[in-house]
Amino acid sequence: MMSLLLRRSRVPARPNGSCARDDVKKFLKDLPPHLMNIPKEEVLLEAACHIGHPAAKWNPKMKPYLYGIQNGTHIFDLNKTKNQLEECCNKLADLQKKGKAILFVSTKLFSTALLEELGKETGHPIVTKKWIPGLITNWKTISRRIKYYLDLQKQFQTGEVEKYTKKEQLDLRKKLTQLDRALAGVAGMTKLPDAIFVVDALRDKIAVKEANVAGIPVFGICDSMSDPDSFTVAVPANDDASASVKLILKTVQDVLQEAASAPPEPEEKIEKENKEPSEEVEPAAQAA
Repeated sequence: MMSLLLRRSRVPARPNGSCARDDVKKFLKDLPPHLMNIPKEEVLLEAACHIGHPAAKWNPKMKPYLYGIQNGTHIFDLNKTKNQLEECCNKLADLQKKGKAILFVSTKLFSTALLEELGKETGHPIVTKKWIPGLITNWKTISRRIKYYLDLQKQFQTGEVEKYTKKEQLDLRKKLTQLDRALAGVAGMTKLPDAIFVVDALRDKIAVKEANVAGIPVFGICDSMSDPDSFTVAVPANDDASASVKLILKTVQDVLQEAASAPPEPEEKIEKENKEPSEEVEPAAQAA
C-alpha cells in the first residue's frame, strides 16, 4: 500500500521545517467534510503526513512506525498513522462523552488559528503562546493567577477600575494585557485537565513532561525525532507541515464535536464509575 502511494507522490524537501505546498492547501480546503473523519492513507499522503525528519536525526523508538527512507528522509507508514489516529480519536471521544477536559498545546505560530478555532468550537482549553511553567505541576499557584486575571478583567468590564488613579489604571491595563496573552486560553480551567494533546512534543516538551509527572494522559502528533513512550497514544506524522497539522487537528475537532452531540452515557454506568471514590471518602467523613 505504502509503496503504491509513494510511486504516485514525490517526497518534497523539508526546507526550514515546512513542506506544505499551495496545491496541498487547496486540496484540504476543498476536501469534503465526510473524508475528514478518519482520513484515508491517500488523504494523509496529500497532506504530507508521511514525511519525517532527515534520517540522521531520529529517535530509534519510532522505528515501528516508519516505512523506510526516501531521499535521506524518514517516511512514516501511513497505515500505522491512520490506525494510531483512529485510536487517538476514539479515546478522545470517550473523554468528551464523559465531559472531561482536554488541554490542547501548540506554540507553533502557524497552528495558533487552528487551535483557537478548535478551542472555540469544542470548549476545551488551549495554549498557543509560551507554555506556562507549572500549569500542571504547580496548578494551585497558577489557578490563583487565573482567578486574579478574571477578577482584573471584570474590574475593567464593570468600570470598577476607575476608582484607581490614571497611572494605576495604566499599570493595571498593561498587567491585564500580559495576563491575557498568557492565560486567555486556559481561563476557563477550574481544575487540572484530564488529558493533553500536543502538536510538537519536542517544542513543547515541558508540557509533555509535566503531564507525565502528574500522570495525565498525553495524546498528539509524534514526529520521527520524538519519543513515543511519552505518549498515551502517539500519532506518527509530520508536525512541521501546516497541511499535516491542519488535517489531524480538524479530524480531532470533528470527532470531539460528534462525541459532544452524542446521547449521554447511561446513568448506571456513571454511577458505577463514581461508586468507588464515594466509598473511599465516606469513612474519612465519619471520622471527622
